[in-house]
Amino acid sequence: MGRDGATAAPTRRGRADRSDCDVGSHHGPGGLDVLQPQFSTPFSGEATPFVYLVCLVAILVAASGIVEMAREWPSAGAFFTYVTRGLGPRAGFITGGLMFIAYALLPPAQLGLIGSYVQSTLRTEANIDVPWWLIGVVPALAMIILALEGIRASLRMALILFATEVGVVMLLAIVVVGHGGRSGLSLHPLSPTASPHGLPGLATGFVFAALSFVGFEAAATLGDEVRQPRRLVPRAVLLSSALVGLIYVFCVWAEVNGLGPAATSRLNGASTPWNDLASMYASWLKWPVIAASVSSMFAVMINSANGIARILNTMAREGLLPRPLAMVDRRRLTPTRATLATGAFAVVCAMLVGAASGGLATPTGGSNVYGYLGFLLTLGVLPVYALTNLAAARYYARARRFRVVRHGLLPLGGATLMVALLVGQIVEQTDTPYTWLPWVIVAWVTAVSLAALWLMRGRPRLPVLAR
Repeated sequence: MGRDGATAAPTRRGRADRSDCDVGSHHGPGGLDVLQPQFSTPFSGEATPFVYLVCLVAILVAASGIVEMAREWPSAGAFFTYVTRGLGPRAGFITGGLMFIAYALLPPAQLGLIGSYVQSTLRTEANIDVPWWLIGVVPALAMIILALEGIRASLRMALILFATEVGVVMLLAIVVVGHGGRSGLSLHPLSPTASPHGLPGLATGFVFAALSFVGFEAAATLGDEVRQPRRLVPRAVLLSSALVGLIYVFCVWAEVNGLGPAATSRLNGASTPWNDLASMYASWLKWPVIAASVSSMFAVMINSANGIARILNTMAREGLLPRPLAMVDRRRLTPTRATLATGAFAVVCAMLVGAASGGLATPTGGSNVYGYLGFLLTLGVLPVYALTNLAAARYYARARRFRVVRHGLLPLGGATLMVALLVGQIVEQTDTPYTWLPWVIVAWVTAVSLAALWLMRGRPRLPVLAR
């Protein structure tokens, strides 16, 4: 086993040439998804900007442990490797299982969101009705093609889409602020007292705000494929989370001020608030906003697909998943079969959830795919952030290079924040199906734990399970 926690790739060129990719151009979440805040507003209402501000602080604290482990153990396995090194192989296996559900559900969630948004937009702007699932298949195929072409092509496309959407959305936000909003600018949305549903509303709104940040750590999965990973990967993780977080807070604050409290309270997953803002304040920006919104969601699909494909590939190399998923294309150096499996899962999962929750013909079906899968995957990834921070504290304590703030207060504080959010979500949640979705994660962790025990007894010589 190498220093990165993964066995050697099956071919001599099984690892990407580090000169082919520069993680410095990778911006984590893949974009500013301007539609995500409206999934928080039914719960946190006018206080949604406050929720995003608190979430930014929590994510930056939680990122501390991730950065420390990324600096020490750069690996495509990311959290799987970090937690294994810090807390042991069984905890690493559970982490891999949680990351699977988190990263694997993000592409189908975005597929549903793109389909719902474009269907609603076409209905409003052109009186054309195309089923959301048919719309969503197009970016899903494009996602697979880009991923198969290689990490460099994927990151370049994500960077272009990110720059485009940030420019358009920031411009509209500035226009809204310049007009003084709907009835004057107010800092009240940055206060928790603006929540119409009190603490329970803030708790659920926080989960959807955290969903906006999921993927800020995506650069960590590129540790095998970049130049100078110990320097560039930690920098990318911190800069992406801070930059995207600040943009989110400003844009969501501008959105709430631009729409006003009444219109904000009426938002739901199938709404198109930024289209409305463009119509109200800058009609010439409407179609650029529509294009930026779609590009935002597609960029998230690209980055999340890259992440889950590489995690599947690493776990297959360790013998924890079927060996064919470990195959790497000799020319493009991409995990081909893992990428195809990721794409197929995204399409099938989105179809099944959409058909069961709102139908395949209306935008509600697509928005429910995003809402339910997004909520579920966020509850899956938050424990991973907690485990990684605990792993960082334990690893550096044993390595005798422990620094109180960097390896103690910050990682333990990040773990505590993530656990507190999960517990608060279970205690305060009152809306179905969100009341029982946390227990899906509990059941999944139980199943993964049992699988780890079975593997330990039946295949004790697996490198990842050996102490």
